[in-house]
Amino acid sequence: MTKTLEGKVALVTGGARGIGAGIALRLAQDGADVALTYRQSAEQAATVVKEIQSLGRRALAVQADSADPAAIQGAVDRTAIVLGRLDILVNNAAVFLVGAVDELGADEVEQTIAVNVRGSYVAARAAARHLGEGGRIISIGSNVGERAVFPGLALYSMSKTALAGLTRGLARELGPRGITVNLVNPGPTDTDSNPADGPNAATIAGFTALGRYARPADIAATVAHLAAPEAGYVTGAVVNVDGGFTS
Repeated sequence: MTKTLEGKVALVTGGARGIGAGIALRLAQDGADVALTYRQSAEQAATVVKEIQSLGRRALAVQADSADPAAIQGAVDRTAIVLGRLDILVNNAAVFLVGAVDELGADEVEQTIAVNVRGSYVAARAAARHLGEGGRIISIGSNVGERAVFPGLALYSMSKTALAGLTRGLARELGPRGITVNLVNPGPTDTDSNPADGPNAATIAGFTALGRYARPADIAATVAHLAAPEAGYVTGAVVNVDGGFTS
């Protein structure tokens, strides 16, 4: 089988678990060497690194809090130095703080914006210095950025909606350099933080057209396509991988 990402280097922020880990492993399966960031999950990050290495690819785990601009800048630069280049950035790291608007105060707003919005911008800005022709920036948004079906999602939805503006703006700015920028909006996905057998899972799954949760691999497949050379004419796009949640 042809490795569509052979010779490429990718960085996945928040790649130690959940959707991020699924993306990191899929990019490695497609031939890329992969770096990932983590904040606290050192053991989980080490496990993902070993899995990537078992596929015959180089791997690197970097501890970096996406709320810290210097840490994210450093993670991007370290990836390019240690692995020799950078071709693909996946902005996946995020926090999920929910609650009524009169319950979430300045601290929660600051953390959400710092990680979900500013962290993605800082990572993209740092990566753009390393990316060449054929470079890719892919951010992971959320279906609730387009359709918030439960109360308490205003802050999180706002932060994920901001990624659509970031994606479109960067696509225009970086397009002349041959770099594409796209956004993937997952729907409900079976992870430790949102298990498909959780207490509200049946209700959440019922909002999808398919009546089920996604697997991290479902999201990763779309990211891998956008990262591949064959998607070189797709930029500024928002792709919903949500089982019809927003249909």
